[in-house]
Amino acid sequence: MEYHLEIPLTAETVKKLHIGDVLYITGKIFTARDEAHKIMLHKEKTDLPFNPSEMALYHCGPLMKKTPRGWNTISAGPTTSGRMELFEDRFIEKYGITVIIGKGGMGEKTKKALQKHNAVYTAYPGGAGALAADRVKDVHAVYWLDELGMPEAVWIFEVEEFGPLIVAMDSHGNSIYKTK
Repeated sequence: MEYHLEIPLTAETVKKLHIGDVLYITGKIFTARDEAHKIMLHKEKTDLPFNPSEMALYHCGPLMKKTPRGWNTISAGPTTSGRMELFEDRFIEKYGITVIIGKGGMGEKTKKALQKHNAVYTAYPGGAGALAADRVKDVHAVYWLDELGMPEAVWIFEVEEFGPLIVAMDSHGNSIYKTK
C-alpha cells in the first residue's frame, strides 16, 4: 500500500503499516547520528530544546549551506542505520519515536523495540540525497553544531511528501532484512 501521512503519526496509523508499504511523509523530522544519540540519551526529555516524539527520526548527516536568510539543504541522504543499533531501543523508548528513516536496516534489539513501542523503521533509497534535499521545505533549527559539526548535529527539517520510504521493519515484528 502507499500512504501520504502527516507527522506525528497516531498509534492507529502505525499499526496499519506493514513491511513493503510505501510512505510519503509531511511534517517535522530531525536528524540524529551516533554522537547526537549519545548526547540525547544522557539528557532528560525536558532538557532538550525540541520534542523528538512529535517528529520522525532521520539517520542523516546532511550537507548544508549557510546563507543570509538561513540554511539551505544541499544533500540529505540517509546514513547507515546499523551504527545506531547500540542506542536505538533506548532512544525509541525514551523519546516515543514512531518513525525512523535510514538505510541498511537495523538489528534485533531495534526490531523488538519497534514492536513493543509501536513504531516503524523505514528505508530511504541510498544515493538520493539531492531528492531528499528537495523535499526539505524549511530548516527550523540546528542543535550542537559547534560541538558536533555539520553531519553529526541535530537538524530540524520541515518536509513535504518526503519519500519514498519503504516500511522495512514494522510494529508487528516483521522485517524485510530477516525472515522469521
